[in-house]
Amino acid sequence: MTHDVALVVSELVTNAVQHAEGTPVGLRMWRAAHELRIEVTDGSPTPARPRRAGEADESGRGLLLVAAIAKQWGTSPDGTMTWCSLAIPEGRS
Repeated sequence: MTHDVALVVSELVTNAVQHAEGTPVGLRMWRAAHELRIEVTDGSPTPARPRRAGEADESGRGLLLVAAIAKQWGTSPDGTMTWCSLAIPEGRS
């Protein structure tokens, strides 16, 4: 699970830094029941959305990776936070 968490955090924070328009970026992670919730804030009211990247594009796949790994993901109603939750495998604490 460590690799999945590192990848998701990397993608969400990178997106936030790229689109924050000079506002501070925040990261919060917390465990609830059988999932780990990851929240990244950037102050930008434009919500994150997946893009279609061409074969030669060097970016544009981050949210697609998050969607493939995460149990679910979304944005806050005001667009300033992108979040995802990852299932914690049974037997892990």
